[in-house]
Amino acid sequence: MFDGDCAEVMRLYERILGGKLDALITYGESPPEMPCKPQDRDLIMHARLRLDDQLLMASDSNSQCPYEGKKGFSLSLVYPTVSDAQRIFNALAEGGQVTMPLQKTFWAEIFGVLVDRHGTAWMISGGQMNS
Repeated sequence: MFDGDCAEVMRLYERILGGKLDALITYGESPPEMPCKPQDRDLIMHARLRLDDQLLMASDSNSQCPYEGKKGFSLSLVYPTVSDAQRIFNALAEGGQVTMPLQKTFWAEIFGVLVDRHGTAWMISGGQMNS
């Protein structure tokens, strides 16, 4: 969940990760039988970013479920090439914090961990090693 910036963040992820942002539905667009509070009308209830055969979905917190930060998870992306992983890692790290720089591991040619400028934790790997 995001703290009122879901649309902005998902547009950023669309630009960085590629894919197609094909849903940005606000709480205000809910059907009449599911009314929302006035202060929640412009917040995103459902965002959907298509990444090849995967979906990344997100929403904003609302007045009934206040934002408490992001904790206890990381999104993991695996790329077939080192260059793809480096490009995505560097773009997501811009303005954020790298917690583990990209480096060789026993399971991938490179792997790194970061928290992006919006507080989302990512684990990026590329160039998978043969087992």
